[in-house]
Amino acid sequence: MSAPTLYGIPNCDTVKKARAWLAARGVEHAFHDYKKQGVPAALLDDWIARLGWEALLNRRGTTWRKLDPARQAAVSDVASARALMLEQPSVIRRPVLVHGSALRAGFDADDWAGLF
Repeated sequence: MSAPTLYGIPNCDTVKKARAWLAARGVEHAFHDYKKQGVPAALLDDWIARLGWEALLNRRGTTWRKLDPARQAAVSDVASARALMLEQPSVIRRPVLVHGSALRAGFDADDWAGLF
């Protein structure tokens, strides 16, 4: 099995915790920076199909809170959420972990322990 890939932004506290958790367990991983590299549309489509757009959209983060209320209200279905996530990847819940066939959005140490 190839090394897991962690998607997120490096200055996010949750991403930092996840990366530290992986390092403490000696789990080598690739890191994909949303801000610098964006999120490939096909990859996002796979995540949405597997997890649902609601699970991927981070409505508690700074990026979401900075959107004007009309823009927030316009995100009401898969198409509008997908468009926003491609335009502003920081609105995607972090981190996203891809490890083999496993896909997780957000960091949960107990859940991740079962993967490694």
